[in-house]
This record gives sequence, structure tokens and C-alpha cells, in this order.
Amino acid sequence: MTNLDTAPTEVLCTGADGTTAGTTQLLTPRDVPLGGPRAMTVRRTLPQRARSFIGAWCFADHYGPDDVAATGGMRVPPHPHTGLQTVSWLFSGEVEHRDSLGTHVVVRPGQLNLMTAGHGISHSEDSTDATTVLHGVQLWTVLPERDRDAAPRFDHHVPPVTALPSGEARVFLGSLAGTTSPVPTFSPLVGAEVVLRAGTAWTVDVDPTFEHGVLVDRGGVTVEPHVARPDEARDGAAPGLEPAAVPPSSAARADRAELLHVAPGAHALTLHADDGEDLRVLLIGGEPLGEQIVMWWNFIGRDHAEVEAARRRWQAEIGADDARVDATGDPADGDPRTADLAADDAPDVGTHAPGSGSRFGVVVGHPHAPLPAPPMPNHRLKPRG
Repeated sequence: MTNLDTAPTEVLCTGADGTTAGTTQLLTPRDVPLGGPRAMTVRRTLPQRARSFIGAWCFADHYGPDDVAATGGMRVPPHPHTGLQTVSWLFSGEVEHRDSLGTHVVVRPGQLNLMTAGHGISHSEDSTDATTVLHGVQLWTVLPERDRDAAPRFDHHVPPVTALPSGEARVFLGSLAGTTSPVPTFSPLVGAEVVLRAGTAWTVDVDPTFEHGVLVDRGGVTVEPHVARPDEARDGAAPGLEPAAVPPSSAARADRAELLHVAPGAHALTLHADDGEDLRVLLIGGEPLGEQIVMWWNFIGRDHAEVEAARRRWQAEIGADDARVDATGDPADGDPRTADLAADDAPDVGTHAPGSGSRFGVVVGHPHAPLPAPPMPNHRLKPRG
């Protein structure tokens, strides 16, 4: 999914500095209406001023359940990405994915679709005609410095169901609860869907060098980190952490669409599901990235010039005239690229082969015009955070 925020701003993301092992931080979402004639609204917990990263995870949108008849569903025309991976995970509905590698796949609940942008890729996403309710999450991970210009790729994986005493888990990235995903990552990561029956609890061993996040989709949860005493953990403590004098009492609660961050240092987590409704969460995590990045629109770069160059290249490849792009990034009135994304006669740009120097390529088979980038801000993108 593209970042269709109508007023994108640059976000400098920095790794976490020293914190007490296993402490928690609650990140509340903000509503972000996505662009288009019938806009979806997503609940975004990453990035925000309070936190930029959880490991290499840098972006988290939770959406639905949405009645597609009322919202129009997901209609995202071809758009670019650089320097990141996108993770699409659905709870209900279907999304048709096309990209400039030639991938054409239908994303379904319980299936991982991981797109690596690397130096540059473009893709489109549309809910299928069979979808009546759309519900899921979109996550991004940062490609570390050494891999940020990697070749683009697409990975599809159906993780097996791991039975738990009071529920089940699907591990789609990394390792958890004795299950390891075969999908390669560019930095140490974990990602899993966990479902627990109401009123039950589950304790799972985790990598103490990771920071973790628990994103709540349904129900409510109390997360209890387990931290070793200093004499037990001194030799293996994560760098930059202050040892706790005793195992901290840092259990914290999160409700639907909230994201609870757990600092490195916890060797296990206990998830306590609230009474009344079964719990469903995504558990994500990874080693602290330790790098600075600038996120703007759909691009991740290290400085203003890099982001500006990516935008300029995308605009050139799609033939966009910046003077005819409005402040939301949509084609301005009267521009021939203006299209009702539900119209049968919307322009087809998927029949053109990319040029020899194409960075982002062309999404073949999508019936609608590519999405122009919003104008760059009137100031230089500066580090902030």
C-alpha cells in the first residue's frame, strides 16, 4: 500500500538510545485518510514522534474491518518505493497485487506477501470484486545501509499454523515458538500473528537482543516482559541497555489498534488476553537498526538529495508534469492522467514496456494511470525526530 497521506512530511527515523531492559511504551494510533474519491482510513502507529523503529520495522497501518460497499475498498494505482520492504497481511478480504517485476498475485488472509523495493520498484493494490469486508495491516521494514540498493524481489509464503495451548500462531518472518519462516530478511526480524482465547495467557521465549512490538487487532492484551536479573544477564545484555536492579514490573496493557513497544532485554513475553473477546495481535520485533533514515511519501533515503532524486526519476518515468499535480499528489483537474479509479475507460498505462534506463519499471496489466508524487516541501528535508 502506498502512503497516501494528503500532507506527507519528512520523518527522520533514528535508532533507540539506551533504555532500561524490557521496559514498555504504549503507542496510540492516529487516523490517516488515504487519498482518492472514496478514501479508506487507516490507523497508523509507526512512525510517530515517540518512536520511529521497532527493530527495522518503520511503518505500521491497521485498517478495517471496512464494508467495501461503503468505502470503495482498496484502489491504489501503480506507485513507487525505494529502500524498504512492504509486508501485506490480511485478516479478511482479498487484495490483487501487481508489480513491475511481473508479479501478479492475490493476497489472502494468513498469507505473507513481502515486496523488496531495493533500488526501486512500482506496484499496485486493489481489493478484489469478491471482497465484501477488507481488514488487515500494512507494514514496512527498512533495508539497512548495505542492502538499500538491493535488487527488487517479491516473496509469497503461507506460514503453517502453530498450535498453542490456548490458541494458535502463524510465524511469517523470523523464528518464534519453535517455528522458523523460510523467507529471507535483510536484518534480524520476527513477525507473527497470534490468536489467544479470551481470558487465557501465553508465554513465549524471545531473543533478548530484539526490541518487540505487539499490535492489537482484536480484544485487549496485557504484555508482561520477563527480564533476567543483572547477575544472570550481565554477559549477554543487549548493547546500550541499563541493567535493571531487579526484574522490572513493566507489564502494560494495549487495546485495539494500539502498539505496545518492549525494549530489548526481555528473554520472554507473556501475553494475557482480556476476558470477553478472543485476542488477535501481530508480534513484531528485531535488532535495533542503529541507522538514521529519512522517510517521505513512499521513499526511504538517507538525505534530502536521495529522496528528491527518487521522486524526480519517478515523475520522469511516468511523464508527470509537476505543474499539474495538486497538493495531494493526485493529477490536477484537466490533466489527462486524472481518472476515476472505478471508471471502465480509465487510461491503461500497463501496456508500455519500461525503458532501458527505467528505475521503477512498469506495472503491466493494471487499468489505471500511475500515481504522481506529491510536490516536494518548500524546505530542504532535514533530520528530525
